[in-house]
Amino acid sequence: MKRAYLFLANGCEEIEALTTVDVLRRGGVEVITVSITGNEIIEGSHKIHFAADAILEEDKTAKKVADGSKLDLMAGDVLILPGGLQGTNALMAHAGVRDLLLVYRDENRLISAICAAPSVLGMNGLLKGKKATCYPGFEDKLLGSEPTGAGVVRDGNVITGKSMAYSQAFGLALLEALEGEEAAAKVSKAICMPE
Repeated sequence: MKRAYLFLANGCEEIEALTTVDVLRRGGVEVITVSITGNEIIEGSHKIHFAADAILEEDKTAKKVADGSKLDLMAGDVLILPGGLQGTNALMAHAGVRDLLLVYRDENRLISAICAAPSVLGMNGLLKGKKATCYPGFEDKLLGSEPTGAGVVRDGNVITGKSMAYSQAFGLALLEALEGEEAAAKVSKAICMPE
């Protein structure tokens, strides 16, 4: 089973985070939400509270909230960053998140971000020579990339999404990258995704 780690910070965009989790889990991907705040409860950008599955530790592991067991964050198939300005700024400032992204990039594993969060990838040199998309106004932070303005863009091992409105399409692009076109088509049909 493929494993995805989705990072959460206070002020993240709730729909981008939770829709992505939902779509991937429907497709059979193990998704683990990881708080970078030191607390399992996250307050989203619209004051919605929800709980993370695990809390990021300083040694690039995470501790599961349910039983305290350790998760090796180096052992995943994809890292996912939801947007929301405050949440994006917290992700940008977190050295542990940056270090994990660089390892995944170097090992050609999937990295992904939506809305404002592609700026984290761009500002850390992860988009050089790639096409990407982001929330309008963040293009100057996609350093070295070719911003397209499209809803969802996949270029090699990087998947970026434009905004909350593209959360389902972003999740489906991730699912296709992880489990194949047939799995993504099956979930797309099940959720009555517009064509």
